[in-house]
Amino acid sequence: MTERGEDPPPSRAARPGQSPPDLERAYRELAPRVLGYLRGAGVPDPENTLGEVFVSVVRGADDFTGDEAALRRWVFFIAHNRMVDAHRRRVRRPLVPMPDPPDQPVDDPTLPDPELLAALETLPDDQRAVVLLRFVSDLPLADVANVLNRSTEAVKKLQLRGLANLRQVLDDAPPEV
Repeated sequence: MTERGEDPPPSRAARPGQSPPDLERAYRELAPRVLGYLRGAGVPDPENTLGEVFVSVVRGADDFTGDEAALRRWVFFIAHNRMVDAHRRRVRRPLVPMPDPPDQPVDDPTLPDPELLAALETLPDDQRAVVLLRFVSDLPLADVANVLNRSTEAVKKLQLRGLANLRQVLDDAPPEV
């Protein structure tokens, strides 16, 4: 898919005569998990990318047919593609360094643990994507395989390696004081 390319058809599990999805409910339920996936994947501006994901969902909602599981797969498929697009943009147009903002405590419980984010950055892209989709986005193996266009067995192996690598990195980290 190109940066401005079209997303695939919304669902492969079509059900004739089904009403369009409740987009407000879908956003409430899926946006936090999509945002966690985007943050964990190191997307430069995850909130903006989240907006792009749901703009695509809204644009394709009239053509969507399927159940809640199909909607969830479709949303994460779009999120994965937007994540890839964001990384491609970052390579083509690197960010200009800005001065650091003043030190202020951030009391946002939705922000992930910095130690875990650093550990996720050490994983290869495919392992990181699987770990994030499985545990942050809470997708079943089959859905992760669908989103990443891989077999379920390949996803299982990537998950096993990714978790082992995370464990090793986190075990080698100095203890918190």
